Amino acid sequence: MFVLLMLFLFKYVDDLIGKGFEWYIILELMMYASATNVQMALPLSVLLSSIMTYGSLGENYELVAIKSAGISLRRALYPMFVVIGILSISAFIFSDYMLPIANLKYYSLLYDARQQKSANFLPEGVFSNSFPGYVVRVNKKDPDGQTLHGVMIYSKNAAQNNTDVLIAKEGKMYRTPNGMFLVLKLKDGVRYSEDKGRNNFDYRQRLIRYRFKETEQKFDISSFAFNKHRTDENEFRGALQMMNLSQLKDNEKQNRRQVDSTLRVNYKLITAYIKYYSININPDTARKYRDAVKKDKAFADLKLYEQLAATANASSEARSIQDLLKNRADRTSELSKNVRRARLEFHKKFVLSAGCLALFLIGAPLGAIIRKGGLGLPVVVSVIFFLIYYIISTIGEKAVKDGDLSPIIGSWIAIAVITPVGLFLSYKAATDSVLFDMELYKRFFNKLFKRRKAAA
Repeated sequence: MFVLLMLFLFKYVDDLIGKGFEWYIILELMMYASATNVQMALPLSVLLSSIMTYGSLGENYELVAIKSAGISLRRALYPMFVVIGILSISAFIFSDYMLPIANLKYYSLLYDARQQKSANFLPEGVFSNSFPGYVVRVNKKDPDGQTLHGVMIYSKNAAQNNTDVLIAKEGKMYRTPNGMFLVLKLKDGVRYSEDKGRNNFDYRQRLIRYRFKETEQKFDISSFAFNKHRTDENEFRGALQMMNLSQLKDNEKQNRRQVDSTLRVNYKLITAYIKYYSININPDTARKYRDAVKKDKAFADLKLYEQLAATANASSEARSIQDLLKNRADRTSELSKNVRRARLEFHKKFVLSAGCLALFLIGAPLGAIIRKGGLGLPVVVSVIFFLIYYIISTIGEKAVKDGDLSPIIGSWIAIAVITPVGLFLSYKAATDSVLFDMELYKRFFNKLFKRRKAAA
């Protein structure tokens, strides 16, 4: 989980840093990210822990002691199968009840965090438009981030042609306790202001200059307040990741009804362009016309201008039907894709539990075979098997979304691939196989090369 959280931080660090978030906002986002990563972390944890546990038992000859006491490896695995079974049931309950809520909280909070404006109000050497009605430029900032040097403030007032300018040698900035305003406490400066004539008869302009030792300028930063501009979570509830099993079923049924309704409407629209009356209903005549079309002799009895007219009319009607159905076909394709995705998310609720069982079926006998505990070889082996499981699962999900596989096959294909591997490893572990004994393979290849040399 720590590695996955680091991946999350590396991915969204640019969207979180420098926006003035409170520490609990970042902690809340990481907590929801941890919940959404359970689908990836839990199967990998089961695989790694089972390999480490039974590898350590084999390395310390405890499995030998168990077998010498007349207890088979299969019987020794029963207690852990019970524990993994309870864990799988808990994983299903989590994926059906808690994961949709965690996804809703996570994606809504992440969306608002990414949309949040930067809290770096006054970057050095840049004319900042962050404050409504003002343009501010700071020549230099001290490392504390609050002391400013060379401050210039333009007041954007269209009625006065933006003629109000304030220049100060230095200043300090701080927020008000409610966080709604940014205050600049400026020192040793001057304000220039040009004023138009008082009326239409007095066209003289006035230049007003104020010198000050100390003054304050307040800016409204309420638009930067995060908690006051949260998006309504109900806007995200339509995503499939935020639904439980019953909601996914309802979503699938609704999309299927829309697909069926669209197909019925499409049929009614097309029938208006089909001219049934152009063909005689006499079976013999219809059969003759059909045979002529198959033999490409439909125009044999027509004159040239009649053939051109018939071809033009047919192509015109074909284009009309194509234009009519183009947008409706895209709509139908999108609805069919939603049906497949809803069915895929439905099966993924069960795949998490099955994945824990299948990976434990691989990890426990594999640990008993390699007989290595700790974080060395077990980590390498577990990562390899998990990558195989994850890649197959990802390819299956993509094929389902593209319409190349059914949702059942695409979601369960990874389990179907690794389960026979687990059964094979369980058989090898129960028969004390030396499947990973490198010395055995070295002797085999040495004998093979010696036979080739002798034959040569």
